Amino acid sequence: MSNKITIEEVQSMKKEHFDGSLKSMVNSFLIKYKKKFRFGLHILNIVGILGTIYGFYWCYQQQIFTSEIALRNLLNSMGPMAPYGFMGIQIIQTVVPVVPGALTIPMGTMIFGVGYGFFLNFVSIMIGSVLNFAIARKIGRPFVELLAGDKKVDKYIRWLDDPHRFDRLFTFGMFFPLSPADFLCYLAGLSSLSFRKYFVILALGKPITLLIYSYGMTEVLNVVFQVLG
Repeated sequence: MSNKITIEEVQSMKKEHFDGSLKSMVNSFLIKYKKKFRFGLHILNIVGILGTIYGFYWCYQQQIFTSEIALRNLLNSMGPMAPYGFMGIQIIQTVVPVVPGALTIPMGTMIFGVGYGFFLNFVSIMIGSVLNFAIARKIGRPFVELLAGDKKVDKYIRWLDDPHRFDRLFTFGMFFPLSPADFLCYLAGLSSLSFRKYFVILALGKPITLLIYSYGMTEVLNVVFQVLG
């Protein structure tokens, strides 16, 4: 029986060593500057919410949501990069939740239309959710604590002790619109849930919650606009 180590095994050991060193370095950095990062995230969250509210107000003032001509003029002025810009915003807010998705999702539907807006929302949020899973699995708990806070992670981390129990929690969260979906995606990255199963649950649940947010919030905004005159 040969005790020789193959080239593939050497490469695998090097990769594991590099991944471990990188993870340790990133975690040390995050722990050291956690308070500063958390403060920065709070500021970004406030700015993001205020910016989104102003965006809705500006669109209302310009009659973007009520005039087809105004909407067409807006899209023409934004050029062909408009959908990609919106997708970029959605991906960022999924990975770093500085703006509530409940506000940006209906904006996509109202600006780009029901079908195309839904498509842009779905693709970008799926990309962001996959990144959440990958980041948590690669970097680990300190990054999740940085975004969500220690107390929130401590509250939910016990669910990972029972894989089947967490699978049910995650599945419910992806189908239920009011759940902390982005945080659950990060938590899934810390669990033993396989990426394949994660992706399937995500792909089945997200369309339902997106439809609810898109139509529900759009109707709410339409009522608000009618009240405002």
